Amino acid sequence: MSNVYVFDHPLIQHKLTYIRDKNTGTKEFRELVDEVATLMAYEITRDLPLKEVEIETPVTTTTCKMIEGKKIGLVPILRAGLGMVDGVLKLIPAAKVGHIGLYRDPATLEAVQYYAKMPSDIGERDLIVIDPMLATGSSASVAINELKKIGATSMKFMCLIAAPEGIARLQEDHPDVDIFVAAVDEKLNHKSYIVPGLGDAGDRLYGTK
Repeated sequence: MSNVYVFDHPLIQHKLTYIRDKNTGTKEFRELVDEVATLMAYEITRDLPLKEVEIETPVTTTTCKMIEGKKIGLVPILRAGLGMVDGVLKLIPAAKVGHIGLYRDPATLEAVQYYAKMPSDIGERDLIVIDPMLATGSSASVAINELKKIGATSMKFMCLIAAPEGIARLQEDHPDVDIFVAAVDEKLNHKSYIVPGLGDAGDRLYGTK
């Protein structure tokens, strides 16, 4: 899994345990997802290019480093992906946010796009596609494919938990997209839920059934 990056940071793993716990309420669940997204964003942006700039401190003039004007875009997959966006924006407040909505076709079980709204300069941005769960990989694959159709050329995929089946699907369909995940779980069950997983991320974020 050469393009899969699993974050083993103690804070991420600690918070992920509470996220998985069925007794964690909606408010705490939402706050924890937000916090883990921030911690993951710190690692995902590790390769941002830097440039040297000259500034004046209160003491003297010195040369320091700043991010080299790289344009970032966030694309949450509706609806659960929205729960991670604010956490990333805390570190990258200038990022623009697109949205892509998908539903599962009951006959084919494949994801179908029903909504998309993107920054006009999407082709110039490094995109982070966001969804808490990578289960079958269908939604992630379709979302990335649709983004490529409208000009996106640089993408990473970010999720909390992935199943091996979803990773394999995304690697096969989009080998150019790196996958960043807090945990890789055991498998999918007969309902395509990740095991042990955390249940339905959207329902737990928004208190729905």
